[in-house]
Amino acid sequence: MNIDTDSHAVLVREAAARAHAASRALAQMAAGQRNAALRLAATALRDHATPILAANETDLAQAQVNDAFRDRLTLTPARVEAMARGLEDVAELPDPLGRVLADWTRPNGLRIQRIAAPLGVIGMIYESRPNVGADAAGLCLKSGNAVILRGGSDSFHSAGAIHGAIASGLLAGGVPEGAVQVAPTADRGFVAAMLAAAGQIDLIIPRGGKSLVERVQREARVPVLAHAEGLCHTYIHEKADPAMARAVLANAKMRRTGICGATETLLIDAAIAPALLPTLVEDLRALGCDFRADARARALVPGLAAAAPEDFDTEWLDAVLSVAVVDGVDAALAHVIRHGSAHTDAIITEDAAVAAHFMNGLDSAVAIWNASTQFCDGGEFGFGA
Repeated sequence: MNIDTDSHAVLVREAAARAHAASRALAQMAAGQRNAALRLAATALRDHATPILAANETDLAQAQVNDAFRDRLTLTPARVEAMARGLEDVAELPDPLGRVLADWTRPNGLRIQRIAAPLGVIGMIYESRPNVGADAAGLCLKSGNAVILRGGSDSFHSAGAIHGAIASGLLAGGVPEGAVQVAPTADRGFVAAMLAAAGQIDLIIPRGGKSLVERVQREARVPVLAHAEGLCHTYIHEKADPAMARAVLANAKMRRTGICGATETLLIDAAIAPALLPTLVEDLRALGCDFRADARARALVPGLAAAAPEDFDTEWLDAVLSVAVVDGVDAALAHVIRHGSAHTDAIITEDAAVAAHFMNGLDSAVAIWNASTQFCDGGEFGFGA
């Protein structure tokens, strides 16, 4: 073990010790105090908007990234305000602690209850989107957990400025400083030390692309709560309303191409494809989208680029859409199950029975009927940040 590795291990060990002390205090803290502290943190984010945006400008000036990645990295006054509102929304949620999840009595008269309690110290490793740090801090504090945040190297200055603002608000609310900490270095060695911190960090949550999640799962000696990549599908059934299909698909693909809820593959029913697919392509091309299409789609819309076999397994995170023509709902399901990541998949149809068949046939975390896959967001669902 070299000196750098030792140094990172020491940094993580010291941060974890502070976090454990803070987590014990949080576990005893009344819900009202935790909520008040979150509101103070929201106010601090608004008060520190100018330095946060300046730090983000520093990150953007140094970033060598494509347009979709730059969008994920970029903060605006509206996005800072959204972070603040996200903390306030979390404060309004019911207290997750102390809930009785199950209650039963054994034949010998022993009464047993399963009660929700904090985990302790969460290690949150995320990429590019600096607002994730605020979201994670709010959710962890609400649930009585301390958190150590490690954002992507591209958002290092933004993450530090956001953390500084949140920490000042939490401190004013009586929350120990160790409750929310941020990595003091952008070096990847700090991530390795977090992953090796068994007994110090109780749970690692990666939030980012496929390579990050795979690395965490491969190297971690700490329990991991992972997510799938966002290889999301929108299936347009033969009984879809064409105007709805056009509006929903444009939002699902092009509202923000670089987020995990963006649709990456369009599946369109063969019965409706000749009439509708050319219009959908025209709509999306006008918004700057490119395509990778199967042979049946190219026969209907000449000039579309041919899809390679791996394209239907690709999370583009960019203005690129894979397109396939399918023969009915079961063929659509088979495609999603074969190529999807079980993240978010949508059907557009006026037939309720077909919608139920499609959604019941998925193993996806989120199944959507007649709405955009980009609604897959905790804020939209009422879960908080």
